[in-house]
Order: sequence, then structure tokens, then C-alpha cells
Amino acid sequence: MPPAQIAGKTVTAEFAVTAPGPTRNPHNPAHTPGGSSSGSAAAVAAGMVPLAIGTQTVGSMIRPAAYCGVVGFKPGYGRIPVDGVIPNAASFDTLGCYATDVAGVALAASVLVDGWRPEAVVGPGPRPVLGVPAGPYLERADDAALRAFEEQQELLRSAGYTVHEVPVMDDFEQIVEQLFTMNRYEVARAHRDWFARFGDRYRRQTTAAIQEGRMIGDAAYEAARIRRHAFRARLAADRAAAGVDLWIAPSATGPAPAGLTTTGTSIMCLPWSNAGLPALSLPAGRAPNGLPLGLQLIGGSGTDEELLQGATGIEHVLNGEARKRDVLNRGAGDGDAVAGEGARVDGGARNDGGGRNGGDRRDDGGPAPDGPALRA
Repeated sequence: MPPAQIAGKTVTAEFAVTAPGPTRNPHNPAHTPGGSSSGSAAAVAAGMVPLAIGTQTVGSMIRPAAYCGVVGFKPGYGRIPVDGVIPNAASFDTLGCYATDVAGVALAASVLVDGWRPEAVVGPGPRPVLGVPAGPYLERADDAALRAFEEQQELLRSAGYTVHEVPVMDDFEQIVEQLFTMNRYEVARAHRDWFARFGDRYRRQTTAAIQEGRMIGDAAYEAARIRRHAFRARLAADRAAAGVDLWIAPSATGPAPAGLTTTGTSIMCLPWSNAGLPALSLPAGRAPNGLPLGLQLIGGSGTDEELLQGATGIEHVLNGEARKRDVLNRGAGDGDAVAGEGARVDGGARNDGGGRNGGDRRDDGGPAPDGPALRA
């Protein structure tokens, strides 16, 4: 295998928190590319590079992949060493990669992931049983994302996949609070010495996160750690009881929000990052404004290889639907497309449904930001 050529360093949000860099969304420069690994997702989407790496604490790989219409892979926690990475929250930080298809991220994963099992990704394999995490978590997605998600479920059922609806996470608000207690506490400790010396140079979003974390005591942090352990065990038990191989969910609450003062919300990635599970985002259609949407696939602990194997078949189904809609759109003639359907770019498909932008919450734990210009 020839060595990779490093093209350059891509933009991130400041210290991978929420203050965005100048990167714009290649599909519409008036919209965010997401955060915090925005530059890497945008570089792949814009065709600058075929592969890029990034990190995810809560939603910094999966969300930008969805917003920019590329494939994003976040391995299970600890599967890729993070030596040399400035920590955001060390209990969650995970290194991952972007490419234009599953084959690209699988190739990178075979080199980067510790203990990679090549035999687990050879051949098509059986279709995984898919689980839909019904309940308050899924209700965080907006109307456009939910409509597209329902269509994706029907498409997969028609292709022969078994899709179960599984009620989970009825205490989702408490799960969110638990994660951000740990996240903020760890951010504050990671920056304790630097912030004491250079606090006036930090951007306001990062400063707010650090100051919030400084108010969290050791006892509250330890209690959150115990709750996290219980959540992981409960989620694994729910998955096993339902016979689910992969969870599926929207990758983000909707398409990329307008403006460059927010990187969107990481809420659709939050429980899976909290549990340290491997996750992947596939391009999966378009919102009414033409921006990409993503389908998130989540594997069990230690099943990164099986996740990528299963994702290959699902990608094939989604791409087949995208090609079919592309043909319909071209057949409708220039400027006279089939009602409710838009042109395909980078594997995107449909332009129907409606809803609100889902960008009013925290990225990898904080408010929202500011910046311009398409840069990677």
C-alpha cells in the first residue's frame, strides 16, 4: 500500500469545543459545515481530498458528515490511539475519519484502528437487524429529518432488512445532563493551566464551557460517571433483548443550520458517544432546502468491523434510491423537476418534507459561534 500524502491541516472549532472556524458548507456557503471537525468534512465534500481525519467528543464527526453529505466514521472509544491530541473531554474523545464512501473509511480504519479484524469485513455477510430507538431521543429530530428517516426505514424494509422499533432512553434529559456534567468538568481540568495563563485569549464559547466546568465539583462528576456506567449497561441490555445488530437514527436534527454563528446541535449523537459505541453517518437524501441529510448507524461495543460491513449494504440501498431519483429529476427536464424532489449531489437523494432547522443546542458541549469563507 503506498504511503498517504498529507495535503494540509484542516480547521476545527477552537479546542474542539464550539467556537467555529471560518469554514463554510460546500453545498451552500451561507450554512455551517458543523463542528468541531468542520474543515475535514468540508474538505472531503468539496473534493479537496479523498480522506480526512477528525475527532468526536459528542457529535463532531457524525454531524459534519451529515451536514456536508459525506461518510463519517467514529470508531468505538479507544479503538484508535489519541496520543498527541489535545483533550476536550478525555472520557469521550475519539479519533475518526471522513471519505466519500464506506470503502474509503474502511480502508483507513484497517490501518488506524487497533486490533483490526480484517476477516470480519470480508464479503457481504448477513443483513444486520436494525433497531429504531423510539422515544424522547428520536423526538429531538426536526420534521424534515423524521420524514426522511421514515422513508429510509421503508426503503430498507423493502430491500429485505428487518427493522424493529425499540422504546429506549425514556430518561433522555437525565442522560444529556449526565454527559455534559462529565464533559464540562473534564474540559475545565484539561485547560486549567493554560486558561490560568491565557484566559483572555480564549473565545467566549470556550471560556463559557471552561467556567461552567469549574463550577462542577468532584462529587457531582463521580456521580455522573456512575450514572454513565449504568446507562451503558442498560443500553447494551436493550439492544440484546431486542435482537438488534445496528441502531439507526438521523445523524443530526436536520440539515445544516443557516449562518456561521452556530455549528448545530450534537444531540442525535450524544447517547452513542456517551456509551462509547462505534457510529457512522451515510449521506441519505436532502431536506427541502436542498442540503444533505444523513442516516446514522450505531454498532455494539467492539463491533466496529461489523458496523462497516453492515454499512456497505445499507449504502448500496441508499445509493440505488439516489440514482433512481436522479434519473427521475433529469427526466422531468431542466427547471421542471418532479415536485418535491431535488437533484443529487454526492449520493444525496430527496428534497421533500419540511421542518425547522435543528441548530439551537450545544455542539460538543456549549453555546454557538461566529466566522466566514470556505476553508478546510
